[in-house]
Amino acid sequence: MPQPNVVYIHSHDTGRYIQPYGHAIPTPNLQKFAESGTLFRQAFTVNPTCSPSRSALLTGMYPHVNGMFGLAHRGFRLKDYSKTMPNTLRQAGYHTVLTGVQHIAKGDPNLIEKAGYAEVHPDARKAHESAVAFLKQAPKQPFFLDCGFIETHREFPALQDAADSPDYCLPPAPLPDTPETRVDMARYKASARILDAKIGQVLDALDAQGLASNTLVIVTTDHGIAFPRMKCNLQDSGTGIMLMMRGKGLEGGRKAVDGMVSHMDLFPAVCEAAGIERPAWLQGASLLPLARGEKDEIHEQLFFEVNYHAAYEPMRAVRTKRWKYIRQMADRGRPVMSNCDNGESKSEWVRAQWPERPVPPEELYDLAYDPNEGGNLAAEARVKDVLAEMRARVHAWMVETRDPMLTGPAPAPAGAVVNDPGNLSPGEKPRTVEDLYGAAYVQHEY
Repeated sequence: MPQPNVVYIHSHDTGRYIQPYGHAIPTPNLQKFAESGTLFRQAFTVNPTCSPSRSALLTGMYPHVNGMFGLAHRGFRLKDYSKTMPNTLRQAGYHTVLTGVQHIAKGDPNLIEKAGYAEVHPDARKAHESAVAFLKQAPKQPFFLDCGFIETHREFPALQDAADSPDYCLPPAPLPDTPETRVDMARYKASARILDAKIGQVLDALDAQGLASNTLVIVTTDHGIAFPRMKCNLQDSGTGIMLMMRGKGLEGGRKAVDGMVSHMDLFPAVCEAAGIERPAWLQGASLLPLARGEKDEIHEQLFFEVNYHAAYEPMRAVRTKRWKYIRQMADRGRPVMSNCDNGESKSEWVRAQWPERPVPPEELYDLAYDPNEGGNLAAEARVKDVLAEMRARVHAWMVETRDPMLTGPAPAPAGAVVNDPGNLSPGEKPRTVEDLYGAAYVQHEY
């Protein structure tokens, strides 16, 4: 049997806000894809920030293990660019191609090559065109095509389609339903419409070239949407992601999977589908047995982290099917405004004194009764045993994975650029980590 091609399609800041997850956001191509493949309804990123999220998927390791503590375009990087999915596939005979966004190497051609890409087309706005052109060239097989879209990252497009009228939009929980948040969501919908059309062109090209039957296609995003308490937050609204798969190895499997999975389960799945021995460093589990209906669960718990985004805001968390526990690793006690992208919804909350709202050091949520994670139970005596158990889970995971935050701050490479946590906007006077925090935060052997 020939090895399957692998197509990895990923968007920016989409969460689960597309039609296949039941939202009133028309994405017909993604809906068609979901109906022809497997939809993972409880899929999560392990770090809801851009570069760390992608690094976890492409290395199969937690960001605090692979070294991607912050954003690549601000100077953060992997410890070892050889330990990636593209390199593993390339060594197994795959031709590896990148079109559009990669977000793990600051656009450095040398690092992108080290990450395993043999062919690179970096224009993010034309990722779909480059991918279609590659597929039309009767590419040598097997191939790995990494197609990264800038949509649905802010800034969102202006509203032009009557179908995206703010009058008929509902903002996502936990945001209030106001004219400003409706406009924001309407503009997100317009961006999602563009994303869907571009992805549709890539999927159509696979079909037109007769490649679909021997290709495993993965469609996902990095993290939650760029709205308050979503992207860069460890509630499910920040960590929940779309994840759909179709093709080789999934025939006759489940249409929808409710078992919890994370991005780190994709690298092992690709190895299984390709018949490649999985690298020893992988920390996830193949999700293919879930898709094929052989198992109902592969994880009893999932762990999450944030370190740096625009600003330093370290957090750790654990989730079971019933409970979520979030721990702040710094003592700021207030929201970090620069870790939320600017937009109408952010402005609405800022007008309502969001910067002054307290952030508790620990949060505990009962997901059966509080799926939107709005009522923190950490101070309630009736759940003290649950709280202690969830604390212990996080600590044990940090010890097992040698999390550097057990002994000090999350490290950064020399020259990495971040915002002061007190900045209102991510564009407000970023500084180097050593200038802002001192040498104790800088790891020179990176």
